[in-house]
Amino acid sequence: MRWMAQIRRWHRWIAPFVLLPLLTSVITGLTYRLARDWGGLSRDQAHWLMSLHEGEWLGPELEPVVVLLNALGVIWMLFTGGGMLLQSWVSAFRRWSKGGETAR
Repeated sequence: MRWMAQIRRWHRWIAPFVLLPLLTSVITGLTYRLARDWGGLSRDQAHWLMSLHEGEWLGPELEPVVVLLNALGVIWMLFTGGGMLLQSWVSAFRRWSKGGETAR
């Protein structure tokens, strides 16, 4: 059980650093797609959004780093968050199977 407390601590510590880049990626990717499909913008008109989305503005050396860090951040948050969710379900099931209170 101690390892899960450590994972929760790391998840809580890393989440703020992952949040802004992922939000930027989601918002710019979605805006680019909607601007192209529904807004009628050309590829050239909406390129600045894709530049932000991919980290192109950081230059060719750092662009792959941004993509890699975003991917690692998503994987980390999915696995640690999924583990915490699974742990809460198992705990709730154990309480329920013993006739205790259900999880709220």
